Amino acid sequence: QVQLVESGGGSVRPGGSLRLSCAASGRTFSSDVMGWFRQAPGKESEFVASIFWNNGLAGYSDSVRGRFTISRDNADNTVSLQMNILTPEDTGVYYCAAGRPPHYCEGTQCKLRSNYDYWGHGTQVTVSS
Repeated sequence: QVQLVESGGGSVRPGGSLRLSCAASGRTFSSDVMGWFRQAPGKESEFVASIFWNNGLAGYSDSVRGRFTISRDNADNTVSLQMNILTPEDTGVYYCAAGRPPHYCEGTQCKLRSNYDYWGHGTQVTVSS
């Protein structure tokens, strides 16, 4: 069955960096869009970034653009999220998601949760001094 397993979360001081990884297995993801979402305590889930597996085109939310970079590795079927210049507002549980076509996106930004049919269990990121 399809599995998405996140790793790489942890605690970091403001201004620091973390790299999250999502190991995808159970099917071919070449037509998928892969996304990262996050949820802070007491807040709704928020789109962070997405990438089309076949061509690597990526989209970002306004709050992370320029600080975060999403990428995928075809060799080991992983999607990564490099997070730099972290702030306390980046604190939350980060979820990886995968979705087959059709995709309903604004350009390369696939922020609708309905685009995704599989989700990981999440990894905690805490940014605090």
